Amino acid sequence: MIPKGGIAVIGFLARTFIKNHKEYGLPEVRTAYGLLTGITGIVLNFLLFAGKLIAGLVSSSVSVIADAFNNLSDAGSSIVSAVGYRIAAMPADSEHPYGHGRAEYIAGFVVSASIIFTALGVGKESVEKIFSPEELIVSPLSFAVLGASVLVKLYIFAYNRKYGKLIDSAPMKAAATDSLSDCITTLSAVAAIIVYAVWNINIDGYIGLFITFVILKAGIEAAKISITPLLGQKADDELIEGIRRDVLAHEGVIGVHDLAVHNYGVNRNIISLHAELPASMSFTEAHDIADIIENELSGKYSASVLIHTDPVNVDNIEEVKCREIVMSVLKEIDEGAGIHDLRITERSGKRYIAFDAEVPFGLKISDGEIKKRLCDEIAGYDSTLIANIEIDKKVY
Repeated sequence: MIPKGGIAVIGFLARTFIKNHKEYGLPEVRTAYGLLTGITGIVLNFLLFAGKLIAGLVSSSVSVIADAFNNLSDAGSSIVSAVGYRIAAMPADSEHPYGHGRAEYIAGFVVSASIIFTALGVGKESVEKIFSPEELIVSPLSFAVLGASVLVKLYIFAYNRKYGKLIDSAPMKAAATDSLSDCITTLSAVAAIIVYAVWNINIDGYIGLFITFVILKAGIEAAKISITPLLGQKADDELIEGIRRDVLAHEGVIGVHDLAVHNYGVNRNIISLHAELPASMSFTEAHDIADIIENELSGKYSASVLIHTDPVNVDNIEEVKCREIVMSVLKEIDEGAGIHDLRITERSGKRYIAFDAEVPFGLKISDGEIKKRLCDEIAGYDSTLIANIEIDKKVY
């Protein structure tokens, strides 16, 4: 059972010390929540470490002592998280023109790395205990401390999960995952003591080894949460579709392509896209439309926006026909494929057709084979056309 009163305590502290505490998207509010939960985690984990270490030494249980040092690691992780939030909140400067938002992801990764190293240390001690077991001392103190520990860890899990979702925080989500795994490890340590007390069978080392794998799994899962955005995570489909829909809603916009959302930290995005406009439109008109869309998207999505305008000759019958031919080939290859920037030009007495074909990742057919099929189809329509085709990978 997750203690809801604990979350209420964090909520009370947030209402008391955080201005505009429900404006979760504001950088200063996110930072304040990060510091609040981080400091709370530091205090609680240090208390758990001290209590479990005493209980572990009294009972001579490696699994309990291992669990204690796991909590000490968690306290260190909370410190790293708090520092990460502070750095992430720093304004942009000449060396970091896009801000320091990714420091939060780095903090999350450091937390996950510490979890993994803790697991390896626990594993080493556990293997030694398997080959050289020691007598366990069953004491009421051990049960009392470990029982309280489970409740405290459920509390830490609950507030990190809640506020991690509200402010979309990688370190908090990692801490929530780790806290839940800590409950499993603590209950496992209790099980080892009970088995020894009832049946006089010492499985302490084996339980310690089990705890190793639980902690290791939590560390790897936490690492994935932080590493993915650092490597370049695909933007949320709903976000991409919302941006596309907003751009196409403007009069004169024919299509959208090369839409990308570059992430430099939570709520720190740069949106870039190409908007297709009629070739008959003047450069000034096209520029004005792009400015209007940029301002609208910037306000709605709290992001920097850059729009490139591409002219589309909607009145050229030959280009329209070629577009239909190319699209029919691409749709046979994959329904998600598309085309943009198609144009027919003439230079030095030769006629050229150029365009970019967008195809998804993971197709069984190679880019070279796609080009060949497109060239063959175009040649079948008009052998005088020289094709210049670029194959782009669809990232949205």
